[in-house]
Amino acid sequence: MGSLINAAAVTALAGEQLDWRFKGLPASWSGLTVAQICAEGPDLFAAGPLSPVCVLSDDALRHNLATMATWCTRHRVELAPHGKTHMSPQLLARQFEAGACAVTAATISQVRAYRAFGVREVVLANELVDAAGLAWLAAELESDPEFRLICWVDSVRGVALMTEALHAAGARRPLDVCVELGAMGTRTGCRNDVVADAVAAAAVASPRLRLVGVAGYEAALGHDVSAAGVGRVRGYLDWVRAVAIRLAPLCSDMIVTAGGSTHFDVVAQTLTGPWRTILRSGVYLTNDDGLYLRTSPLTRPGAEPGGFIPAMHVWAQVCSRPEPGLALMTMGRRDVSFDADLPVPQRLRVGSAWTDLAGCEVTALNDQHAFVRLPPTAQDTVEVGSWIEFGVSHPCTVFDKWQLIPVLDERGRVIDLVRTFF
Repeated sequence: MGSLINAAAVTALAGEQLDWRFKGLPASWSGLTVAQICAEGPDLFAAGPLSPVCVLSDDALRHNLATMATWCTRHRVELAPHGKTHMSPQLLARQFEAGACAVTAATISQVRAYRAFGVREVVLANELVDAAGLAWLAAELESDPEFRLICWVDSVRGVALMTEALHAAGARRPLDVCVELGAMGTRTGCRNDVVADAVAAAAVASPRLRLVGVAGYEAALGHDVSAAGVGRVRGYLDWVRAVAIRLAPLCSDMIVTAGGSTHFDVVAQTLTGPWRTILRSGVYLTNDDGLYLRTSPLTRPGAEPGGFIPAMHVWAQVCSRPEPGLALMTMGRRDVSFDADLPVPQRLRVGSAWTDLAGCEVTALNDQHAFVRLPPTAQDTVEVGSWIEFGVSHPCTVFDKWQLIPVLDERGRVIDLVRTFF
């Protein structure tokens, strides 16, 4: 796991005892620890999962970690994967093992969660203006000389609030900041050169801050991978690069960072230079069967073979066949994502084997049910009690619905249980 995370704290998660809190897992596992279950390597289906249940493929995780690490090395960029994707110290440890340089967080509470596991390098992709959060951060920086956090600034007012709060907290180490640049009509970030230069000057003048670079987020422009969509992203990133060149003389240990999970190839093409270029992509670890299958540079139509493999699925049972061509599943909005696309029916369990399930479609989700339309070819095979495996879209909003997720080997045996902290 390296020194970027406390290996002992991560390993200690294996001592957690299972009980009713962890949905989907076999009731027979209650009272056992994660370590005891994984030592036996049980077949999850034979153990009796409680429908629905979310699972991860170890082979796919390994493949995606290696694929992204190789890609980053080839394109001369570093990776600080967004930890909000999974909020799992175990998965982050695997990302560090594969070469990630830091973890990205979106909120100070997420930073606290990762600091509980000794994470030393954190990118907070927001301007932190919460006085209580800044006071906690000042104390954390003081207590651990090896802990480094970089966050954004996008207003002179924000710089002033941060400076005041850090001064009040008695901060002695300066807080590293990047000037954030945002395209017009998107979310946070300076909108023009005048504002960016003023914010940079304020950060340089602050006795409690240290300007270290420039940050952006091209995915705020959307997931359009057409020529026009990529052109808009490239135009924005050209501006980020120009600002980085202009502000470089003001910065210490210059960093330029951007990179969601759709256009990280354009980021690498545009933002590499005489500085550290850091991507913040997170979804690559599991990828998906929806949004990122269509848009990731390594899986979208026309991508080279050997790209990412979907590593996350949700299994659910048919609980009702109330009318011809319709199956109701024991899976709903409380269990699976629906903000980008609906789940994708993929395989039907027949006996002890899975068989491809073609032509089925999820048409709607309730809180606890999915409506699946069945083609004539599936009318006789999809019965009440049948298990179906579903692909997901936008795994970020699947992870947050599951506190403990089985990781399966190629035989369907449990080799780990991943804990999340949302």
